[in-house]
Amino acid sequence: MPAWLILIIVGVVLVILGVATNIGQFLIWIGVIVLVVSLVLGLLRRSRT
Repeated sequence: MPAWLILIIVGVVLVILGVATNIGQFLIWIGVIVLVVSLVLGLLRRSRT
């Protein structure tokens, strides 16, 4: 499983359970940021070849 997916899943579970909602939201945002960065880097690698 990719790291971004694990972060988003853990964040969503924490928010749904109501445990440490601030940490859950933080993990969701970090997961989204990692996903976007990995997509941009992947596109840049494809355009160079």
